[in-house]
Amino acid sequence: MFKTRRARPDLEQPERAYTSTEVARIAQVSLRQLQWWDERKVVSPRHEGHKRVYVPEEVVEITIIAELRRKGFSLQKIRRVLRFLQREMGRRLAETQAGGSNLHLLTDGRSIYLEDQQDRIIDLLKQARQPMFLVCVTDQVRRLDDTPRKSVRSETMGAARRKSAVV
Repeated sequence: MFKTRRARPDLEQPERAYTSTEVARIAQVSLRQLQWWDERKVVSPRHEGHKRVYVPEEVVEITIIAELRRKGFSLQKIRRVLRFLQREMGRRLAETQAGGSNLHLLTDGRSIYLEDQQDRIIDLLKQARQPMFLVCVTDQVRRLDDTPRKSVRSETMGAARRKSAVV
């Protein structure tokens, strides 16, 4: 088995991090599925004690993986897509978000395209010899921005209330 994630240097605290529960809700997968993908090195988040902490890029990868799994892609084909995304995503996603256009991932499992121009997407679909699957990467990123986040203070206060109720 090969490792798909490049080792990243330990940076300071990322600007935004997500817990497993938040990621499961955003990607509409189970917590066990996230754990399994971490064990298989599909997407390996940072660990803080027993908790998994995901950066936004990993959450986008997970939502794309979940979407492709729902469309019937094997994990082997998804790994190929992930390697491509890890090479291309950071730069292209930043450009797309700044420009206001949509970024789409098209794949048949063998060929992978990351396009932001509608004309090219239509041309790819017309020229395809087998069914192509389309995932709007920009929509996956918007899901992160649209997800309401609890503040740390409210989570702590909720735990304090539960603790006082038990006593």
